[in-house]
Amino acid sequence: MKDAIKQTLNEFHLRHTSCREEVLDSFFSANYALGHHDIEEGLKDNFDRVTIYRTLKTFVDKGILHKVLDDEGGLKYALCREACAHNHHRHDHVHFKCEQCGQTTCLETTHIPAVELPFGYSRRETNLLIQGVCPLCNK
Repeated sequence: MKDAIKQTLNEFHLRHTSCREEVLDSFFSANYALGHHDIEEGLKDNFDRVTIYRTLKTFVDKGILHKVLDDEGGLKYALCREACAHNHHRHDHVHFKCEQCGQTTCLETTHIPAVELPFGYSRRETNLLIQGVCPLCNK
């Protein structure tokens, strides 16, 4: 996993810092979206809140992470599995939030249907959050 983290930072021309490596490791270890608070809890006070926030912002700006809206008005982040670039994300897939475990997962192969907007509107990004019970909680 360490190799994947270093390769990702190199690929996106980012300096290797312990915060960037540990935050990225958090996402590689989880198969679901993480909120700022989740990352803070997982890193056990190794870094202050602002450093984590700046790291997340950098990762979003570079195309490593994308934002996932939460049903409670919060914001989570997930790894970009597609080829995203600086300030240009391509995430027309569905996000699923489990009502039992609370985890939000990217459903990469479930695409959002096309929505025709009225004249004068231009789409930049579409978000769709489906809520229900995930396969692990459904057992």
